[in-house]
Formats: sequence, C-alpha cells, structure tokens
Amino acid sequence: MIVTLIVLCEVGFWVLLAAGLALRYVARKPRLGAAVLLCEPLLEVVLLVVTAVDLKNGAEPGLRHGLAAVCIGFTVGLGHSTVKWVDARVAHRFAGGPPPVKPPKYGMARAAHEWRVAARWTVAAVTAIALLQAAAWYVGGDGDTGSLHMWQQKMLWVIGINLVVAGGYTLFPKREPGDRVGAGR
Repeated sequence: MIVTLIVLCEVGFWVLLAAGLALRYVARKPRLGAAVLLCEPLLEVVLLVVTAVDLKNGAEPGLRHGLAAVCIGFTVGLGHSTVKWVDARVAHRFAGGPPPVKPPKYGMARAAHEWRVAARWTVAAVTAIALLQAAAWYVGGDGDTGSLHMWQQKMLWVIGINLVVAGGYTLFPKREPGDRVGAGR
C-alpha cells in the first residue's frame, strides 16, 4: 500500500502542478492556480501520516518506508524550486512571459549557483535523514531498522556529492572561452 501511495503522490505532484499552471495561464485564474499549487505539500503530509500509521500497526520497516521519507525530503528541499522552474518555462511558452533565466556558465557566479543547488539538495537529504531517524525511534529497538539506516547513508552520499561538485566549481572555476591562456593565438 505504501508503494502505491508513493506513486500516487508523485503522479499527484505533477498533476497538481499541471492543473495549477493551466489555471494560472490558460484559464487566467492566477489565485485559483496558486491555491492548487499550495495543495501539493498536502500530498506529502498524507504520505507521512500513512507511513507512520503503517509502522504503528506493526509493519516491519522496509524499503518502502525509507522511500516515503526520501520522497518527502525531496519535496521539502526541491519542490519549491521545481515549481518555480516549471512555472517560468510555462509562463514564457504560453503566457508571453520573459525567457527563463539561465544559470551562469562560468566563474564564481557558476560556483555560487552550484552552492545554492547543493544547499537545496542538502535540505532535502537532511529532511529525509531526520524522518528516517524519527521512524527508527518510532519503531524502537525491537524492530529491524537496517533499511532505514541504509537510506540515511544514501542521503549522506547525496550531500557529499553535491558538496564535492560545488567545491569543485569553487576551487576550479570554469573560465569563459575567451579568458583562457593562449586563446586567439
């Protein structure tokens, strides 16, 4: 049941996103569109409650419970930026809005962009880690919480990879083609 709910919540996220943007730009009802977009976090609350009830009813913590926590974490950390990203493209394509701002490609501006991206992914992963730890405490010492701790380790990898990428752009900033030594010879 949890896996089905995870799939339904993920599909629901995109359906609500499409409906909210359609109301905003096609039906020209921006307030109603915003209200629909604000319903998206409710999907994650439902997923959290159902997962907690499943564990409370004696379900053995497993992959599905970890995946639910990770989905909630990623919605917390990345949901808003995803909605903004899609909204900018839909506004440009269908409502005559300005072209979406592209991230910088070079130098410290690119490094700053990568640190912002790493921060969002870190918020997502830390949220998932906290939910996974809460689930492990909820189950207590009698249950097998190995799968929950396995997901926590994966989230630490997500944080580490993002920090390495952002650090790489900081220590070795990508230069514009015209700025390279020996260019134009």
